[in-house]
Amino acid sequence: MASASSRRSGKFATELEIRKHRLVADEPEGSGGSDAGPTPTELLAASLASCTAITLELYADHKGWELGAVEVDVDWPDAHEGGSKLDVRIRVPAELSDEQRERLLVIAGKWPVHKLLSGQDVEIGDSLELFTS
Repeated sequence: MASASSRRSGKFATELEIRKHRLVADEPEGSGGSDAGPTPTELLAASLASCTAITLELYADHKGWELGAVEVDVDWPDAHEGGSKLDVRIRVPAELSDEQRERLLVIAGKWPVHKLLSGQDVEIGDSLELFTS
């Protein structure tokens, strides 16, 4: 099972621990944070972007295709705008055939993070535990 931990380190800043990796999440100064790291929403967008790029590379390797450069941008609505649509733009080399590009677009919709966020019976079980001295 994958696991991530967050511990408060400032007003809004949190230290994140994922396996042996350490990251910081925070809010921008304009929102009361110290801008010590990306916001949780930005981390989510980065997860979508990186998962898409990695999935496409894995698929291309499996097919024996030379994929070359892949760039993925994820845009999401501002919290004040409302809405929940994430826009994912994938750029691949022009040298790929139409068939390869079409297949990559289909595969992009099958990445694990995409499946998780696209409403496929995701259940979140919250619990509260008390610190003990």
